Amino acid sequence: MYLLGVLLMALGVAASIALHELGHLVPAKKFGVRTTQYMIGFGPTIWSRRRGETEYGFKAIPLGGYIRMIGMLPPRQDDGGRLRTSSTGRMSQLTDRAREDSFDEIREGDENRVFYKLPVWKKVVIMMGGPLMNLLIATVLLVGVACVIGLPQQTSARVAGVNECLPVTVAQGEKPPVCDPDNQSPAWKAGLKPGDVFVSVAGEPVRTTLEATSLINDNAGRATPVVVAREGKNVELTVTPEPREMPKRDERGVRVLTMTGQPVMEQVGMIGVSIQVGSKVTERRPFTQAPAIVGEGVKQTAAVFLRIPQKMVGVYYAAFGDGQRDLNGPVSVVGVGRVAGDVASAADSTGSVVVMLLTLLASLNLALFVFNMLPLLPLDGGHIAGALWEGIKRPIARARGVKGPVYADVTKALPLAYGVSIVLIVMAGLLIYADIVNPIRLN
Repeated sequence: MYLLGVLLMALGVAASIALHELGHLVPAKKFGVRTTQYMIGFGPTIWSRRRGETEYGFKAIPLGGYIRMIGMLPPRQDDGGRLRTSSTGRMSQLTDRAREDSFDEIREGDENRVFYKLPVWKKVVIMMGGPLMNLLIATVLLVGVACVIGLPQQTSARVAGVNECLPVTVAQGEKPPVCDPDNQSPAWKAGLKPGDVFVSVAGEPVRTTLEATSLINDNAGRATPVVVAREGKNVELTVTPEPREMPKRDERGVRVLTMTGQPVMEQVGMIGVSIQVGSKVTERRPFTQAPAIVGEGVKQTAAVFLRIPQKMVGVYYAAFGDGQRDLNGPVSVVGVGRVAGDVASAADSTGSVVVMLLTLLASLNLALFVFNMLPLLPLDGGHIAGALWEGIKRPIARARGVKGPVYADVTKALPLAYGVSIVLIVMAGLLIYADIVNPIRLN
């Protein structure tokens, strides 16, 4: 099952990359841009076939893909449309070389089939095609899982046991204090009993263990009304959770870590009960909630990317120190495969394997959408930003009396693009290493 999970996720990742690039290829061909390559992966080519004017194939390093369109960079407009190579300085020479390479791809008859001559809206459509394809994949998967297959939902949070006293930490060799009426647990004092089912806590209805424990944790030191179902009747009780230092958890129950990968501690309320997971039923959400489902997924994914520098510090400490991997942190393709294998081997049924793998693949496509929309070259978002800047620049130039074509010279951003590429390569290497030596573990 582990190997099957890895294989299925590898196929899903490859399909996502292929469809992303197809999102670029179709509008590029529709708008007449000559596209010479459609490749999955980077590095040496391991297989390819030419169909028409485009070479389709796979490369050795499965970390993405690309299509090659001719004329991505405009010529210098201050030299009659011809390239100049007399610039000095390492970066100037690199940008001039990039211009030359782009110009050399243009054959006779291709002068009007270059990318840089397209109207702004066509450039945006081509570059948006890839990320939007990932968003479409994620939408289909998320809505399919939530609204067609359905998700397991707990129907109750049942008290499994009540401790007479709260556990305490004592020094080695010392005996724990005797449990007497002065240090009985809040649950024992309130009269909670095994078999009670939480109905509400602090006036909030609860259905799951996570909902019940979260509300109890949030009410440390406060007299809190609790309603439980007991022998077919609702019983109202009052419990005062005792403050304790515990690892902080987010709204999904995942531990929150510091930049160095250590648990963040917070004061929470404890009452001294163990709560068992209630029975589960499969619930399908209505299709009217689809926009909210996808919107919440994009929001959570974007929040992770906003904290990438912090999370990469945590990855570093997890890889080379004693830090723990963040379940909400970034992973490489190696990590995605390992998580998929763990999911497949730990699932209790074929249906749950399918649901979890589809959800994981949807999360990956959301990450590809958000990542590629960052306005930095060489990402799609950087090319979109360049096209939009051209749309702003052109009417201003016309108002100033400038004649002839006006293009956004994205070569000026190539030094930044080289820097971003180096950062991305380093991040990918660190993530792959961390996913080998200290992978994310779901249990």
